[in-house]
Amino acid sequence: MSDLQRPDPDALLAAIQQQEAQALRGRLKVFLGMAAGVGKTYAMLEAAHQRLAEGRDVVVGYVETHGRPETQALLNGLEVIPRQQLAYRGRNLPEMDLDAILRRAPQVVLVDELAHTNVPGARHAKRYQDVLELLHAGIDVLTTVNVQHFESRADAVQQITGIVVHETLPDSVLDLATEVELIDLSPEELRKRLAEGKVYTPERAEVAAQNFFRVGNLTALREMALRLTAERVDHQLQNYMQVKRIAGPWRSAERLLVAVGPSPSSAQLIRWTRRTAYNLDAPWLAVYVETTQTLSTADQAQLSRNLALARELGGEVVMAAGQDVVAVLLRLARQRNVTQIVMGKPRGWRWWRGSLAERMLSASGQIDVYLVSGQTEEQTPPAPVRGLGRSLVAPLRHYAAALAWVGLVTALNLLLISSLDWVGYQVVGLTELLAVLLIAIYLGRGPALLAAAVSALLWNVLFIPPQFTFEISEVQDVTLVLMYFIIALIGGNLTARLRLQERRAQHNAERTMRFIT
Repeated sequence: MSDLQRPDPDALLAAIQQQEAQALRGRLKVFLGMAAGVGKTYAMLEAAHQRLAEGRDVVVGYVETHGRPETQALLNGLEVIPRQQLAYRGRNLPEMDLDAILRRAPQVVLVDELAHTNVPGARHAKRYQDVLELLHAGIDVLTTVNVQHFESRADAVQQITGIVVHETLPDSVLDLATEVELIDLSPEELRKRLAEGKVYTPERAEVAAQNFFRVGNLTALREMALRLTAERVDHQLQNYMQVKRIAGPWRSAERLLVAVGPSPSSAQLIRWTRRTAYNLDAPWLAVYVETTQTLSTADQAQLSRNLALARELGGEVVMAAGQDVVAVLLRLARQRNVTQIVMGKPRGWRWWRGSLAERMLSASGQIDVYLVSGQTEEQTPPAPVRGLGRSLVAPLRHYAAALAWVGLVTALNLLLISSLDWVGYQVVGLTELLAVLLIAIYLGRGPALLAAAVSALLWNVLFIPPQFTFEISEVQDVTLVLMYFIIALIGGNLTARLRLQERRAQHNAERTMRFIT
């Protein structure tokens, strides 16, 4: 199985944990609406009667009919758990009797108004916490909630309607739901029901129609509810594809991914992707793949501006790591069910492995690839290729420290070999090799390569017979020196690369924290 088709271990673990959790707790079904009066409670009561007809043990924990006759009629035939009365500021207020429901231990319980704040003195501050306890006890729960009560939507609702939502609940509660049913109604139909007195009393209905229930507000809330439901379904589809090892994409909906880098032209790619995603009404991701390539201060600043622009325009910013940029982008695209990848049009062609665009086009499979010209009006010269020469650049003090380190280790080896009989030139070679690896860790690739060459020369001249000459009398010693030099070069290079990756990972984490905060 290729890496691109291999399922995400985190997704597999999450799926297993979710299955185990569902096996131990009750199932949660949420009836979601855009506002009061769309018919959430009515639909929940209809579902309760259906389960009752199937032979399930169903009780009503808390249902608020708001005096609507058709809703009140659906309570007939259902067992209702009496509400408890809690004293608060000289009044007795009704609340759901959680303990009575737990003692009754039904198979299914109806709990209306999930975002409700309980009267002080109740066991939990919020009703959704009561629901969590019921689920933990293995009882299935049917509940209702409006979209404005989710914490991730509260600020947007306030901006749209001008009303501060005080009763909120975490979005994670919705993640626990086995099923979410959207109760949809057009704004015109809801306003008609409001005028007919089917939502509020006539006095309240007139005020509500001029405020929260304006057509514009209801249209925005309806879109918000539809999007919340669509996001949940999309997340479920992605998890299903990862667990079932389906490479994708499944074109159930469009999703765009734009490859972002430290180039100024990436800003144009981001804007192009934003316009296209808007026209398609599709979500989009801006992805930067971090390799071991070192970025200059100017490049880092430009990359930060590009990622900030993507976030500002509504894209999801993702930073991944890997040496093969194409493989990382395709793996992420298939994990996220991306249907279109946007890249910059190459300005030149690489004879060695081909351009990123060429490789992406040949490996993308069913994913569409768009090559967009990202050249700015003021053309900037292409960045030089950062190859071996760039990687050898290090302060002169690092090279001096490497030579001093090799000299110190060599002097120590001379002392050891003269005072201890069991120390031979083979042991000396291993200590010199260890010194090269340590130099690679602390001083970098260039000083490590210099240390490898100098230590191999000193090892030959000072320790391998005949000593104090460049000659090597034994064939196996010639092979030993060559192997030492090769291993020192490779080991030092790999060690320095790992150290560089560690530093870049730390830098990436710090940059991510700057984005978050």
